[in-house]
Amino acid sequence: MADNGDDDAQYRIKGGDYVVLKRGDIFKAVQIQPKKKVIFEKQWFFLDNAVDHLYSTTFEIVSGGVLQPKKLKDAESSTDTKEAGTDNRNIVDDGKSQKLTRDDIETLKEQGLKGQEIIQQLIDNSSTFKDKTEYAQDKYIKKKKKKYENTVTILKPSCRILAMMYHGREPGKICHLRYDTLAQMLTLANIHAGSKVLVFETCAGLVLGAVMERMGGYGSVIQMYPGGGPVRAGVESFGFPAHFHDMLHEFPICHVNALLAGTLDTTAKEPSADSKQSTVAEEKEKQNQPEAEQQGSPEEQNMETNSGADDLEKEQKEKRKEAKAQEKKVKLEEKRKKLAAAAALLEGRNADGLVIASRFHPCPVLMGLLKFLAPSRPFVVYSQYKEPLIECYTKLKEQGGTISLRLTDTWLRHYQVLPNRTHPLLLMSGGGGYVLSGTTVAMDRSKSAGSQRAEEPAPKRLKLTDTEG
Repeated sequence: MADNGDDDAQYRIKGGDYVVLKRGDIFKAVQIQPKKKVIFEKQWFFLDNAVDHLYSTTFEIVSGGVLQPKKLKDAESSTDTKEAGTDNRNIVDDGKSQKLTRDDIETLKEQGLKGQEIIQQLIDNSSTFKDKTEYAQDKYIKKKKKKYENTVTILKPSCRILAMMYHGREPGKICHLRYDTLAQMLTLANIHAGSKVLVFETCAGLVLGAVMERMGGYGSVIQMYPGGGPVRAGVESFGFPAHFHDMLHEFPICHVNALLAGTLDTTAKEPSADSKQSTVAEEKEKQNQPEAEQQGSPEEQNMETNSGADDLEKEQKEKRKEAKAQEKKVKLEEKRKKLAAAAALLEGRNADGLVIASRFHPCPVLMGLLKFLAPSRPFVVYSQYKEPLIECYTKLKEQGGTISLRLTDTWLRHYQVLPNRTHPLLLMSGGGGYVLSGTTVAMDRSKSAGSQRAEEPAPKRLKLTDTEG
């Protein structure tokens, strides 16, 4: 029984966990914190009662924002009426079929009626519900449930769920990367445990988190980031354990050329720290000089007593500045150590995979990072548009060193699967972006250079013969 309890613990919600709230096709990632109000779909509630329940549990929001697990009977209950018409052509949607007004529905909510009871009241007071066909009745009930049922489902974060959440709520943040395209990228890049993967992305950390989830905490991931620091908002939403972050390294993309040229110095400290210390010492000396001069003048002693509070404030400000400078120095030292560790991993030039998905032009990034890959290793580049990838394709063909280049476009369509009503949905995603994939190979530089040298004199001789003729 103890073993079963330990196995069951990983599937239960705990305080501090990152979870995903779901209602219909809408998702939201939040962290469970005590007595913190969460607003989701124009409703507020607290997640305290969700702790120790299993993931994928559906809760009902009662008065006071308290969550209560929804009973199976309530979930499976449906309307008692089975009367249905055979045709909808005689039904006129003039807005007069419903006897209940908005004020009546609000009073029902104030009386404490649940969503299912309100829906039943709407059905009983509808003059056209019984004349509708069975399919139209199901559609009506489904629509009213979406509007009046105060339920929320708490899910465990995963790559698929978070990709659907970002694509549905904020697709611009992830460069309109669709979840099926992300799955293809992970497969084409051969992401697996124990590998060394380079990731350059500007998708709020979603691609980075997907790679870490696939690797399972084994191996090493080097995030190449632009700007001042890496963005990992999506990685936090995954809620990885602590040992997952030990495999994560970071390296600024602006230092790639210096690392390739061998001119990157990871041991140098920033000169700003020493200069700041010297300036602080000079300021102290300047402050001490007038104090020494003032000690000799008795007329100004009264002024000194009045300015004692000001001196204390100045000392406190100086201490705060020194503490901030010390904190900044510690952060810079940590950043330098991380840079050195990532540079040591990259210097071997034996990475097992490369994944690029960013809003920047991928061509210069791809040409620079391909040099860190070992031969016979896959790489994947995603772009919302095909023109940048076409440029990458032509440059790789000209440069050589890669095979199996493929530029693909993903297409996805959802289907409604119901009895006697299975058909494609009317609305579908217009496009999931474009993916360029390939494999690196080792190039024999000596042979290629020798062949070029041997072929160079040939056209010159032809020119000479032409002039002679």
